[in-house]
Amino acid sequence: MTQTNIIGIVVLAVGVLLLFFAWRASQAPMEQLSEALTGRFTDNTMWYLVGGIAGVVAGAGLLYRGYAQS
Repeated sequence: MTQTNIIGIVVLAVGVLLLFFAWRASQAPMEQLSEALTGRFTDNTMWYLVGGIAGVVAGAGLLYRGYAQS
């Protein structure tokens, strides 16, 4: 397993973890109320979502790159 694959797995895991936190935060009662009144999530939840999506995409890209080089 190359170093690129290991980094890709770690980045992918962090991205999935951030998406889990975003999902948990979006299900909180105050978050639901804020979303119902304003039509959008709070800034913290959005950062979790953006960071999670970026982590998943970057991790998958690193894994693909690592396997393509092998």
